[in-house]
Amino acid sequence: MNRKKESLYRKENKVSLSCKYYVVKGGDFRHERNTKQFLNNEASHAPMHSGQFGYDYTPLFKFLLSKVGKDWDEVFSEANSRLDKQEPIFWMVAIHAHEKKDIIRCGESSYYSGLFVDENGLLQKVNPVANVDHLKPAWFETISFNGEAV
Repeated sequence: MNRKKESLYRKENKVSLSCKYYVVKGGDFRHERNTKQFLNNEASHAPMHSGQFGYDYTPLFKFLLSKVGKDWDEVFSEANSRLDKQEPIFWMVAIHAHEKKDIIRCGESSYYSGLFVDENGLLQKVNPVANVDHLKPAWFETISFNGEAV
């Protein structure tokens, strides 16, 4: 039996305010939308979806962290086949030396270890000893490091 592998992203992040489950209902807009003032407003002609909301790539980042020390070509081909686009891979993995970062930030409060491809073609952490102590969040801020709440 041929099973398709699970995708490395979630289409809807039910925790964020930008998903379909958080809808502001307002009945007063119905009285404004067909007025001349609204129709002449430049904001009413802007596209409704300027970005992709609700895409959560946490499974991808955990997958990449689990593949540290493995052949980059194999890791990349598997990750690419399970994603909607390639761009999120390179948020975490630096291909060039000048792009390396010890810790990367994805979203408002999610931090991950930076990764790079070494001269042998293996996926490695930029700073293997980087941990939560290297972060300096505000005392009231709840963050996650490598997918675990701190």
